Amino acid sequence: MRESPGLRLGASTASEGETKNAAPRLRRSPDLDRGLTPTANITPPLRGFTKKGLLEWGARCMVLVVAFCGLAHSQTFTGCSCGKNPPGRPAERSMKPYAQEPEDMQPFSKFTQPYYQHYVDLVEYNGAARDVPVVKASEVSEVRIGFIGPLENHPDAALGKKMLNGAQMAIDEANAAGGYGGKPFKLMLHNDSAIWGASSNELVKMVYDDQDWAMFGSISGDTTHIALRVSLKAEMPIVNSASTDPTIVETIIPWYFSVLQDDRTQGYTLARHIYTELGLKRVALLRVNDRYGRFGVGKFRDASRRLGHPVVIEQKFFPYDTDFSHQLKVIQESRVDGVVLWTDEPQAAMILKQMRELGMQQRVFGSHRTLGPELVKLAGPAAEGFQAVYPYDPDSTDPAWLAYKSRYEAKYHAEPDHFSALAYDQMQILLQAICAAGLNRAMIRDALYGTVSYTGVTGAMQFDPNDKQIRSLYLGTVHNGRIEYRKTSMEKEYARVGEDGVPYAGPPVADATGNLKVAVFGPGAEKTASSTKSPGFELVGISSDVPWGKASSALVSAVYDKDVIAVIALDRASSHLAEQIGVKAFVPVIAVSSDHALTSTNIPWIFRLPEGTSLEQALKTLAAAEQQSGPNRARIREELASGRESAGLRFQATGEPR
Repeated sequence: MRESPGLRLGASTASEGETKNAAPRLRRSPDLDRGLTPTANITPPLRGFTKKGLLEWGARCMVLVVAFCGLAHSQTFTGCSCGKNPPGRPAERSMKPYAQEPEDMQPFSKFTQPYYQHYVDLVEYNGAARDVPVVKASEVSEVRIGFIGPLENHPDAALGKKMLNGAQMAIDEANAAGGYGGKPFKLMLHNDSAIWGASSNELVKMVYDDQDWAMFGSISGDTTHIALRVSLKAEMPIVNSASTDPTIVETIIPWYFSVLQDDRTQGYTLARHIYTELGLKRVALLRVNDRYGRFGVGKFRDASRRLGHPVVIEQKFFPYDTDFSHQLKVIQESRVDGVVLWTDEPQAAMILKQMRELGMQQRVFGSHRTLGPELVKLAGPAAEGFQAVYPYDPDSTDPAWLAYKSRYEAKYHAEPDHFSALAYDQMQILLQAICAAGLNRAMIRDALYGTVSYTGVTGAMQFDPNDKQIRSLYLGTVHNGRIEYRKTSMEKEYARVGEDGVPYAGPPVADATGNLKVAVFGPGAEKTASSTKSPGFELVGISSDVPWGKASSALVSAVYDKDVIAVIALDRASSHLAEQIGVKAFVPVIAVSSDHALTSTNIPWIFRLPEGTSLEQALKTLAAAEQQSGPNRARIREELASGRESAGLRFQATGEPR
């Protein structure tokens, strides 16, 4: 992966101004931040309605509309207010239980209730830093933000550079949109060398040499703890997108903000999946012997014990180890059902390969840093079935995520991962806070702590009173050489119906004979079908832009009388009607629509392609499935639902595109 041009340790980074796509909105109503209804009165007087009164009422309505638009489009940088209307102190709030712990995973929940709970109230700051005069944009040449991360001479240097890429991209986009009142934001880079004394010196430089307004970093929990102490003394906000150490926020230092779910959330979510959903009973831990591994597995160990399945055995290895045979043989002799890994992708891949070489067939799970394309590439077939938690859905079709991916790939010639994407979101939140509060560290801190929810490129986020991210995780599963993601939770499910797709369990379906026919249903479908070259199919065009009864009758006739082997629906309305006929007649339907509701009804015959997919592509996909399965509706459905590639496309078992 290429480094950003011109980046040097200990130096500021200049804006590249490569794109006008920008950061989140920089100002929003404080009432909206607190989840309250805006207090502006938008009801016009019924009597004595003067021109002036009408203009004032219209202005109030416009302010409210802009506020709501800001909430809906949080990825757009619309300019910096430069602290003209700072949000003030964050509203008091509480959240119980701490970190949204499920009841059966809370300490001593089987025996008693605590008389007091820590970490459930907003962390307060009552110092004097708010009284320091706000620095005007005209008084600075640049707005500096300190960045500390492993950039060189460190085992995590590759991860640190990815984190830097995401943060720098947010800075560049903000500067392209005007920066802070015309002054550029600049990252001041400092290397986290994994040596406490050296890292401490770099953090102190941020405060006194660089005169930064906030700190960003790091990945390691130990350096982040040091940064916390510096931020407490210097009264400087610190934001983080990569450290999962659950003890960081428990210092109750009121200057910290994080967008990554910590090891408590990850450990509890894994425990719920392993013990409650899968029913495993005997589980081993295999972790890297550093702070990340040591602190990471602690919460999983706690959850295992509270769910009645204490960890059978725990083995560890050094970060530079490549031979894990000793640890694996010990685990093998312990007769476990599953193994949980707490390490990074390269080590996880080696462990999976060595397990299979030893004949070990246990289920394997991992923390978020074990999962990604590198694991699949290095482990190959040995990765099949591996599962790990992940902070968000990398397969999301949300326009904001797709636009971010496109910009990132154009800039860095690589796909973004969680280190880069979460750094981008975290930097956007920080830039928003600086612009809303102005150049005053305590007011920036107040703006951060007033953030209850936020929608970034990685999706909607929720923050607890400790200002740490608590949204549900995703579970990634390696299947057929690809990673499939689904949303998961540490909560015990009340019921689970069809989230993983439903099979067809009806009577056998006879093979089609003669020329194979496919119905094309949608607006102008007759003309579209007649002008489209089909790979071995006779197309039956049925236009939906006629009286609805006539269109539905024609579609029923095509399915029952003309014996079509599939239906391709061209828009949302025609897709919903075709779905209802498909489930009655046992015929697969390929729906070209952006409506996810089509695949949420547990109907096994519907397969959705994104809006804009051409009829030719849909036909190629159908033809590839038919070649594998033969001219049989049920077997074509099974082939499409199998997850195997059909003309470059794959479907999940639910019918959603991969």
